[in-house]
Amino acid sequence: MSPTGTFFTHRRLIGLAVGAQMLFLLAVAAAGYATTALGRTITLRTTPVDPRDLLYGDYVRLNYTISQVKPTLWHGPEAPKKHQPVYVVLHAQNGVYEAAGVYATEPAVAPEQAILRGWVMDSWRHGLRLRYNLERYYVPENSGQTLEKAGARRPLLVRVSVAPWGQARITKVEELPK
Repeated sequence: MSPTGTFFTHRRLIGLAVGAQMLFLLAVAAAGYATTALGRTITLRTTPVDPRDLLYGDYVRLNYTISQVKPTLWHGPEAPKKHQPVYVVLHAQNGVYEAAGVYATEPAVAPEQAILRGWVMDSWRHGLRLRYNLERYYVPENSGQTLEKAGARRPLLVRVSVAPWGQARITKVEELPK
C-alpha cells in the first residue's frame, strides 16, 4: 500500500473514532432529555443530608422513604444479595408514591403504579436498604444549606420523571406544603 493510501486510511479511522464518540455523547444527552420529556412524573418523600462537595459544589444527598423497605415486600425466588438489581413497584398514597413490592425481575404493573429500578445495598432480617441513583441532587451554589434546613423541619418532596424504559431523573425538589 502506498504511503498516501495509509494516510487516508488512518485519517478515516480517526474520523470514525471521533464520530463514534460524538454519537455516544449525543445519545447520553438525548436519553436524559427523553426521560424528562416522555417519562411519567412521580413524587417521593425524602430527607436531605450532606449539602457540600468540594469538587462538585452544593448538592443534597437524599434519603427516600422507599430506600429502606420491609422484608415482607421482597418477591424473589431467593433472599436478595448485595448489589443485586431489583425492581420496586410504587403506588400512590396521598399524592406520594410508596413501595408496594420489590422484585428480582421486572413485574407487570397496573397503569396507576410505577416501577423504579434499584440495587440492594444491604439486606437484613428487618428490611432492605436500596439505592436508586437518585440520591444526589445538585443545587445552585449556597442553596444546599437552605434545602437541608427545610428538610430538617419536615420531609421534602422530590419529583422524579420515570421513562417507559426505566431510566429515572430528578426534575424538582421542594418543601412539603404546610
